[in-house]
Amino acid sequence: VQLVESGGGLVQAGGSLRLSCAASGFASDDYAIGWFRQAPGKEREGVACISRSDGSTYYSGSVEGRFTIFSDNAKNTVYLQMNNLRPEDTAFYHCAADQKLGFFNEYQYRYWGQGTQVTVSS
Repeated sequence: VQLVESGGGLVQAGGSLRLSCAASGFASDDYAIGWFRQAPGKEREGVACISRSDGSTYYSGSVEGRFTIFSDNAKNTVYLQMNNLRPEDTAFYHCAADQKLGFFNEYQYRYWGQGTQVTVSS
């Protein structure tokens, strides 16, 4: 299984970015994706996750209402649309995957992408 993220960058507060996570190598389409982030000196935090089997989505309180996770099943890609970004959203973002939805427990995901940096300036 391989996950490849893209879409990070530098944006001003209030701006938007869309992260992509392209997945390959799964035997079926029944798997789950979680987006995690880690800022310097802080623990890794789960921000959003999606079950591709039923489309259910979940968000952490810190991003709910601003971030949207969605899947393009034809492209085997999951996106994280991030709106109204804040300086505290600055972090290194990873997508992670596994057959079963692990919600925001990073230890429930076996497969990880290389990550992408998101920097929000004030």
